[in-house]
Amino acid sequence: MKSSKFFLSILALGLLVFACVDANAQCAMCSATVETNNANGGNATGGLNSGIMYLLAAPYLAVAIVGYIWYKKYRKKNIPMEMRQEKLHLN
Repeated sequence: MKSSKFFLSILALGLLVFACVDANAQCAMCSATVETNNANGGNATGGLNSGIMYLLAAPYLAVAIVGYIWYKKYRKKNIPMEMRQEKLHLN
């Protein structure tokens, strides 16, 4: 049962990764302005690409910072592991 759940989750993840569809995410005015600027020798495309990368990186950076703070605050230090020496019977 466990292996079938694992297989299905890997299959679903693979389908999500490899089922990519191209999309035009810009509005018509932005796209036309950037294309015209690029055709005339302008450099607005570099700024637009930098802005996209900045917006892409910001949520990942925020999650990484929150995760690091959570890890530092809530990890347990120097806890003695006192385990019984007798055998454990599950039946």
